Amino acid sequence: MDLSIIIVNWNVAELLARCLESICQSPIAIVAPDSTCTGTGLLTQVIVVDSASQDSSVEMLRERFGWVHLITCEQNIGFVRGNNLGLKSATGRAVLLLNPDTEVLGDALPRLMSALNSDPKVGVVGPHTLNPDGTYQQTRHHFPTLLVGIAESPWISNMAPRRWLDWFFMRQMSNDATFPVDWVKGSALLARREVWEQVGSLDERYIMYSEEMDWCKRVKDRGWEILYVGDAKIIHHEGQSSKQVKARSHVHFQHSKLRYFRKFHGRWQAEVFRLAMVVNYANQIGIEAAKWSLGSQRPLRWERVKAYWLVIRSLLWAGESIVNKGK
Repeated sequence: MDLSIIIVNWNVAELLARCLESICQSPIAIVAPDSTCTGTGLLTQVIVVDSASQDSSVEMLRERFGWVHLITCEQNIGFVRGNNLGLKSATGRAVLLLNPDTEVLGDALPRLMSALNSDPKVGVVGPHTLNPDGTYQQTRHHFPTLLVGIAESPWISNMAPRRWLDWFFMRQMSNDATFPVDWVKGSALLARREVWEQVGSLDERYIMYSEEMDWCKRVKDRGWEILYVGDAKIIHHEGQSSKQVKARSHVHFQHSKLRYFRKFHGRWQAEVFRLAMVVNYANQIGIEAAKWSLGSQRPLRWERVKAYWLVIRSLLWAGESIVNKGK
């Protein structure tokens, strides 16, 4: 098998169907579980890990996409564990982690494989990702410093020096070019099998967010190169699963960054980041409470206050454990 595509799904049946249909239209040969093959080109295995969806996802897959290698879970195991579970069934020489809310455009898959095989030092590649309206979606990065990690957080990014975020997001580079980066988003990440075998699986202590940054950091530390591939394009309907648990997504986003800084930069940087985020969210609670007191969209303001307080509580208690124990 040339390529294994792993998709972790949770309650996005319609988007998943569009994703699989776009894969069908790609110039590849899809190999079904019964070993039958359709199409020509890269021999491709498509694995969908369904994380206990409550919508029609599983029924839709069985009725319309019999060529999918389906793995069903009895509970929601999350993006990271789901991908690691899919990796155990992958037989391809290369493995593509692909979000269910993506659509593959044209010959993006062969182009990504060509970039991966362009140099034996290249271990990971990521595509040129577009928003549904055709604008560029940020998926290439440098590894963050502490200041950049704080600066790219919600609300602070509006006040941070532009040059910091331009550096982090590599905005000086052409979106259509191919060039080395530090890490690419997990919405579409293609890696050699030998890289996975050498570096190991995604760190399951991340629930969602930053797990691909952590993994790419380990890849780079082993001497592999990572490329952004500008002529391989996909569409990403970003965050459709995480929108279903919006308050928790705030918690996971900050916990994941906290875990990354503790793991790779030590306790004091993690502590500074944790305290900065507590102040950041406390400030937003003050703003939302003031707007609530003035009668502005009170139900919305109250929901935001509760969500931001949840983040602060998690950073004060659970976050302290991450900082102190390095978990």
